[in-house]
Amino acid sequence: MRMVGLTGGIASGKSTVSRQLQAQGIPVIDADKVAQAALRKNTWGWRRVVAIFGNGILQENGEVDRAKLGEIVFSDAAKRKQLNRAMEPCIMLGLFYEILKHWILGTSVVVLDVPLLFEAKIDWLTRPIIVVWVDDLTQETRLMARDNSSKEQARNRITSQLPLDVKRARADIVIDNSDSLEQTKVLVNELKKTITAPPSWKELLFSRFGVAAMVIGVITITVTRLQ
Repeated sequence: MRMVGLTGGIASGKSTVSRQLQAQGIPVIDADKVAQAALRKNTWGWRRVVAIFGNGILQENGEVDRAKLGEIVFSDAAKRKQLNRAMEPCIMLGLFYEILKHWILGTSVVVLDVPLLFEAKIDWLTRPIIVVWVDDLTQETRLMARDNSSKEQARNRITSQLPLDVKRARADIVIDNSDSLEQTKVLVNELKKTITAPPSWKELLFSRFGVAAMVIGVITITVTRLQ
C-alpha cells in the first residue's frame, strides 16, 4: 500500500488540497480528525491533557474548550511541548488504526494528511511527501482573514510550526498554493496522476496481497520439507 504524506502550514491551503484529492476518489486519513477524536471527553487523550492543564480548559459539558487550549499553547512554547507530548501517543495510535483498516481492505493508495508530519517525525512512513506551500505574507494574510485574528495572534500560530520553507526543502512534491483555486485544482489533477502510478515492487511486497503470498509461500515450503 502506498502511503502518501500531505503536510503544510496553518492557512497554507493543505485542507483544500486534501478535499480535492478526496473528491477525486483518493482516500485520506485526516490527522486533525484523529486528534479531535483522541481528545473527546473521557478518552485517554482527554485525561492526559486535563491532568496537565486542569479543569479550567473544560466547557460546561466536560469537553475540552479547544479555543481556550489553543490560546494557552500557541503563546507558550513550553506548554505547547507539553500538549504535544501528551497527545502524540494517542494520535499515533489512532493513525495506525486507520492505516491498518485501509491495509486490510486492500487500499492501493492512501494519503496521510498530517500538519505536523515532520515535527512528529513520522515522515519516514510516507512516500512521496507533498508540501502545500505559500509565501509568508500570503499565509499571514489568509490566517488573519480566516480566524479574524490580529497580526500578533497570526504570527504566534505560524511560528509555532516548522517554517514552510523548511518543509518545502524536505518535500518530494511541492504544491504552490499562492495562486488561485483554479490553478491549485490543475496542480492537484497532475498530482493524482503521480500518486496513483503503478506500485513499486516494495509497495507490492508489503501490500495485503504481497504479505498473503509470502505467508502462503512459507507454509508451502514448510509442508513440502515435512513430507
